[in-house]
Amino acid sequence: MNEIRWHGRGGQGAKTASQILAQINLREGKFVQSFPEFGPERSGAPMRAYNRISDEEIRVHSAVYSPDIAVVVDETLLEAERPWEGLKEGGTLVVNTSCSAKEIRGRTGYGGRIVALDADRIARAAGTGFANIPMLGAVAAVLGTPWELVEEEVRETMGERISRDMLTKNIAALRTAYETAKGASDG
Repeated sequence: MNEIRWHGRGGQGAKTASQILAQINLREGKFVQSFPEFGPERSGAPMRAYNRISDEEIRVHSAVYSPDIAVVVDETLLEAERPWEGLKEGGTLVVNTSCSAKEIRGRTGYGGRIVALDADRIARAAGTGFANIPMLGAVAAVLGTPWELVEEEVRETMGERISRDMLTKNIAALRTAYETAKGASDG
């Protein structure tokens, strides 16, 4: 079973990315969970979202305390929440940052794999402005999810809610982050 813990702020789309990731894996025939955890429910407040993905029925129903992957949508949460704590041995820390993986390692002291990508820059370059979709692409790459499944689910999930132009931009950001994370070394 893969367990994922997302660290973001209210309004940044970590919950949405977590839900889409669950749908992608459901499409792959896996058992999934996706759920958020909020403190004070307000825009900008720290929040967490969780995923569990398994080939077998999932019987655990709690927060994820020892994830395989910790995803940091907002870099300021590195200091505020220490999201690498509890990561399983051999886990991966995926961070939205303009810093290198080596710099993140120096700041956190985390000894496992680090995937650092500037999801904010990727989103701006694509014209979307939100880092959650690029971060979804990065996590899907870390999980080894086939690109076709990722793209298909994002098109289906978002296609009815946003314009065709915005969908195209989101797919471009998703793809850039997916490819970046696939080729990332962890410094």
